[in-house]
Amino acid sequence: MYGNHFFSVYPALVGLCLWLARCHNAEAMSHDLTDHANVKSLVFDVFGTVVDWRNSVIFELSDFFAERGFEADWPDFVDQWKACYRPGMDEVVRGDRPWRSVHDIYRETLERLLVDFGAPTLDEKETEFVTDAWYRLDPWPDALPGLTRLKSKYTLSTLSNADFAGMVAMSKRAGLPWDCVITADVVQAYKPDPKAYLTGIRLLGGDPAAVMLVAAHNYDLAEAQSHGMRTAFIPRTNEYGPSQTTNLKPMGDWDLVAEDLEDLAAKLGC
Repeated sequence: MYGNHFFSVYPALVGLCLWLARCHNAEAMSHDLTDHANVKSLVFDVFGTVVDWRNSVIFELSDFFAERGFEADWPDFVDQWKACYRPGMDEVVRGDRPWRSVHDIYRETLERLLVDFGAPTLDEKETEFVTDAWYRLDPWPDALPGLTRLKSKYTLSTLSNADFAGMVAMSKRAGLPWDCVITADVVQAYKPDPKAYLTGIRLLGGDPAAVMLVAAHNYDLAEAQSHGMRTAFIPRTNEYGPSQTTNLKPMGDWDLVAEDLEDLAAKLGC
């Protein structure tokens, strides 16, 4: 008897569950959009979040030196080259060295690595061309369509430790649709120095709650959040290659977590 009764009400139970699920999804979507209704500008970490620096630089080096008959372990070369990035900036932050751009940091390390790897000697023009590989970077596949959708609703800017000329050149080459670019040499400070975030807030209207940082790095989002900015985490689990161990998941209470930039556009109603 109970079995027959169950089957008689089963369709109604299924209908109720589907209705509750639709209500939950609608409420979640409304919650997302309402929470971020005051956001006017999105500022982006670029290297790793928007562009795939590692694979791009590996390709650039492999192609350049293959034409000169030289081969090396380019993934290892690029990993060592990238490793100079944070210590080089920290020297500036501590006051151990005067201001220098990321380009200068990479250039200095490149000259040492070329010797360590036994590469052929390069002239000044060639050395500068190889250094500028850091500004011939390809976007992640979701970046251009995602940014295009986001631009329909928000002001888009970089908030990057790059230098201004390099960022402009890279963005032009890759077709990145920024409305403006904010870089370290404009601010004369490297993230996570508070000055970098506060300058971004000031330049974009002065209201931190109206500015959302989009980044693949938890430390960056933590500092932005401490100054009242909104935050969105984009996991780039292959940024540092298959052995990456950091920034695989959100490590803070960020406003949004999205699979990629197209997913972020969907979550922000674009």
